[in-house]
Amino acid sequence: MDRDSHCTAERELLEAVSRITTSSTTSPSDEENQPKAEISCQVRQENPEKDDTQDSNATLSPNSSMTTKELQDYWRNEKRQCKQIKLLFDIPSTRIVEHHLSKYVMYKIIILQTGSFDSNKSVIERRYSDFEKLHRNLLEEFSEEMEDVTFPRKTLTGNFTEEIINERKLAFKDYLRLLYSMKYIRRSKKFIDFLTRPELQEAYGCLRGGQYTKALEILLEVIGLQERLTRGNPVSVVPTLCAIVVCHKDLENPASAFEYGEKALSRLRVHTSHRYYIPLLETMITLAYELGKDFLSLQETLEEWKAKKDPIRVFTLKELAVREYVQ
Repeated sequence: MDRDSHCTAERELLEAVSRITTSSTTSPSDEENQPKAEISCQVRQENPEKDDTQDSNATLSPNSSMTTKELQDYWRNEKRQCKQIKLLFDIPSTRIVEHHLSKYVMYKIIILQTGSFDSNKSVIERRYSDFEKLHRNLLEEFSEEMEDVTFPRKTLTGNFTEEIINERKLAFKDYLRLLYSMKYIRRSKKFIDFLTRPELQEAYGCLRGGQYTKALEILLEVIGLQERLTRGNPVSVVPTLCAIVVCHKDLENPASAFEYGEKALSRLRVHTSHRYYIPLLETMITLAYELGKDFLSLQETLEEWKAKKDPIRVFTLKELAVREYVQ
């Protein structure tokens, strides 16, 4: 093969593998109701401000002097490093709750992210009426996407028999799997609220009541699930991170408070108009001073922001936190 033909072959190979590595890593289009795995390469650097579909070209750097065979081997190894990741839903058990005059079944839902990122599972419980409310809400906003999604109907009798409960366990598992496979639904506030809101409401209720240890326990459980569900919108977890900061601070754990404060602040670097930005900065200055860390740069950032903005009333971080999820 002459030099021009050899270069052409290399160029064509590079273009081909580039198309492979830059293909979408999200679930299938809304027209297809069959879930597919999301693809993420270990070599990829994720940009938190972009969607969960990322271009991996920037992190891949094959040497231009490689032969065609070397290039093939290189890309074969890169593909081996790609891990399939997606959220898996399982409903392994149930329990019957009898409360005064009411009786209902609670379904234990385990949510696990596959792949190489983590293996921490989230465990929540929901009852039939919770699923039913979610279905109604999604029908209002996504009538077209939900057209072929079936929902297990109520029965007049036998709702507490083992047979009916087992049927619903399987039905709800498939229901969640199918909803998650549809991009616009899994990113919707209604779907995310179904999976996180009851726990967050309980946590913030504990926080308002001064039960910081209990609030912190719940918040640390839910933050992992929130982050999995909102990878394309990292700013949405800022209130939860800040509530964790408040709990740690009131429990006199300044180092842990500062750690979570840094996580929250990193998500607000380009969102300085966010309502949590200034209260978080002020809290971080206090914590940094207490821990003997550099607080001057934080103070300068705060002063610069105040110089550019009109003076307005700003709540403290704790005041903002206790206002979340107030009915």
